[in-house]
Amino acid sequence: MPPFLDRLARAAGFARPALATKASPVNFALYAEGRATWTPCDPAALARAGYQRNPIVYRSVRLIAEAAASLPLTAVSSEGRGLLDLLLRPNPRESGVQFLETVYADLMLAGVAYIEAVSVEGRVAGLQALRPDRMRMVPGPDGWPAAYIYTAGGRSRRFECGEGALPPILALSLFHPSDDHGGLPPIVAAASALDIHNAAAAWNKALLDNAARPSGALVFAGASLSDTQFDRLKEELETNYQGAGNAGRPLLLEGGLDWKPLALSPRDMDFVEAKNAAARDIALAFGVPPLLLGLPGDSTHANYAEANRALYRQTLIPLARRTGQALANWLEPAFGAVEVEPDLDRIEALAAERESLWRRVQAADFLTPAERREAVGYPPEAPAA
Repeated sequence: MPPFLDRLARAAGFARPALATKASPVNFALYAEGRATWTPCDPAALARAGYQRNPIVYRSVRLIAEAAASLPLTAVSSEGRGLLDLLLRPNPRESGVQFLETVYADLMLAGVAYIEAVSVEGRVAGLQALRPDRMRMVPGPDGWPAAYIYTAGGRSRRFECGEGALPPILALSLFHPSDDHGGLPPIVAAASALDIHNAAAAWNKALLDNAARPSGALVFAGASLSDTQFDRLKEELETNYQGAGNAGRPLLLEGGLDWKPLALSPRDMDFVEAKNAAARDIALAFGVPPLLLGLPGDSTHANYAEANRALYRQTLIPLARRTGQALANWLEPAFGAVEVEPDLDRIEALAAERESLWRRVQAADFLTPAERREAVGYPPEAPAA
């Protein structure tokens, strides 16, 4: 094997190719087998690879968190006024929308969200969202949480779950089939599609930066090259044919050298469609219609309106209703039994559906006024004194 090919193969980590049986000319080709590399399936790594680096994940999380936090909430009973006021202004640093945005974003990226009830003289005076990556659960003898330890700034705080009628910490989590306390975030289910989408973006960037250095093999019809010839050839390739400034420049070969491209073209790889398919899988995992993320599809006004309604019906309203019920049950010792629900009549995207429901209920003469109110989501009227 010619020395320069042997050195090049060892430096690149490739398998040493077998020598051809012909004496002259001799053709050599370098090749390597690649394996897929995947982002570790832990929330911190996926948050870095997804929310901080991938536009589809970032927009999906922001869309869900902002839209769900902006849903108007209502209490079924009049006793819930105090709880609603607390949710409107949970702490001096945040509004209710900002607070809920953090809670929903934690659920999307970590699968779990932690809320602390700040009590002053035995009264719940505020709510604070705590970062999931700083929280550690301490299980009790029965396997259920006995305490939570929150570490920030080199200091730790311990929250005992059994102290008082109101637990100091509310742990919200998405369903996880193999974890009793942690949740399975959508970004974990979309991890494979996320890596494909990021790899496609990195490949495209590398193509722009290094477009003139195609993948392939230099075929040398001869015995070998001297060290001087090898160094000159390497320097010429790096100087004149590498980098975005040399993109498209033809490769000039001499002295029995021939270039044989080995890589698949973007058309062969169906590059664009693979990237779009990965983006759709990410959106599917988060429950966001791809049309709302600007992905290729049937971009008509009717389809957009239907996709917007699907987002509210299938993703935002169930998430907000589940969170509102969990908050109401947790804070029941402080505010009494209250049902907190999204106010569907104030959601503009569902205006057409609500109008149709109101017309149908109004035309139902066989229903009493109390039954009509209940049919549209309002409590029955209080009996006359």
